[in-house]
Amino acid sequence: MSGLEAVIGIETHVELRTRSKMFCGCAVAFGAKPNVNTCPVCLGLPGALPVPNEEAIESILRIGAALGCDIVERSVFHRKSYFYPDLPKNYQISQYDLPLCVGGHLDVVVDGETVRVGITRVHMEEDTGKSLHAGDGGRIHAADHTLLDFNRSGVPLVEIVTEPDLRTAEQARSYAAELQRIVRTLSVSDARLEEGSMRFDANVSVRRPGAGFGTRTEVKNMNSLRSLQRAVGYEIDRQIALVAAGGTVVQETRHWNEATATTLAMRSKEESEDYRYFQEPDLVPLEVDAAWRQRVVDSLPELPAMRRHRYVATGVNAATVSSLVNDDALGDLFDAAVAAGADARTVANWLTGEVVAYLRQEDVTLADTDLTAADLADLAAMLADGAVSASAAKDVLRGVLAGEGRPRAVAGARDLLQISDTGLLETEVDAVLAAHPDELARIRHGDAKPFGYLVGQVMRATGGKADPKLVSELLRRRTAG
Repeated sequence: MSGLEAVIGIETHVELRTRSKMFCGCAVAFGAKPNVNTCPVCLGLPGALPVPNEEAIESILRIGAALGCDIVERSVFHRKSYFYPDLPKNYQISQYDLPLCVGGHLDVVVDGETVRVGITRVHMEEDTGKSLHAGDGGRIHAADHTLLDFNRSGVPLVEIVTEPDLRTAEQARSYAAELQRIVRTLSVSDARLEEGSMRFDANVSVRRPGAGFGTRTEVKNMNSLRSLQRAVGYEIDRQIALVAAGGTVVQETRHWNEATATTLAMRSKEESEDYRYFQEPDLVPLEVDAAWRQRVVDSLPELPAMRRHRYVATGVNAATVSSLVNDDALGDLFDAAVAAGADARTVANWLTGEVVAYLRQEDVTLADTDLTAADLADLAAMLADGAVSASAAKDVLRGVLAGEGRPRAVAGARDLLQISDTGLLETEVDAVLAAHPDELARIRHGDAKPFGYLVGQVMRATGGKADPKLVSELLRRRTAG
């Protein structure tokens, strides 16, 4: 054993879902042709002046409030100076010592343990352009040439910085996944990692438990939750092995290579003084009064943790609850079905079982199907009333998903309705008992073993359509004499 533990902090960048950019009126649109959504402001041309996007500021306040942060009364923008080809102004408008939101937290559950991750700050900045390195692997060192696309330049970007409270790669992934759920619930971003609208940088160091912080590295280029977990795990192992061998961790920025599952050194890590922060002279301070702060708090929707707690209270098991919370469409349909009178556990199991399986098999979304909350409520009532069996209900559900009609019509068309006619079933029970006098005699002498056999015979005689509960009840009456 190395005796070392990891110390991990996450910096998350979230591109906001606004119609226009942070400081100009250019459109925010993923996948547009290069350099079509640009203007003198986002290209950093001389004399162009920025104007703040109110919707973007409102969005960051919502994120901060959802994370339990304090929303400050006064905040200012700063210039963060550095020199990259995709940053035409040679500075980025950001925030430094007076961010909009400070001091929140996010609780995540990992292996049954709740981990509280402190939120240092949530602040606003503008995104940079995008460098496209043409050549083997898309890396600059192997590129034949580099192309610059400034469509992303100036897109509203929120940075969410944690305290160094994470200790494992699994905790890092769980934090990132929960933060993604919150951002999507707030509808401030689509938070698609594969499109870069949500990006994670991980700061990783190792130390003896209880000792001061070790030298950290910053890991970039993780475009999925799986990549984040693998990259952090690799970097922890790399640093532990390096220290155990008598080496020294170098403070640097490292690139995660998905193909080789390794991190590679990119450049030495900058400190805050390297950016030469100073207050942005072209923007006035932001004043967030008490009424604005209260309006933001009041506008928050039910957050994932709240929804998770509410679902558990209905009796749904934890694994099923997670599936419902992770998919807004499933969760919303579940809520509507329960409100319509459906049993919570039954509907939850259908949605996370048969419905999800159908959607994957057919490669469609829930919106592509005809399934409604009323359908689920009707089907649950049919099951409770004995109109269909549990297995038949699943067949009916698949029929509804396939567009065959409403539940009762599908059940009829597929010949799945159970026989619940007491008179008809009494006739079938009497016939079975008459054909099996030995079994009847054994039951009446206290041997219960033949009972299940007789139930099966009635079910067989009715083609499996009899209500098994009613069959059992009728048999008990007939065999009790």
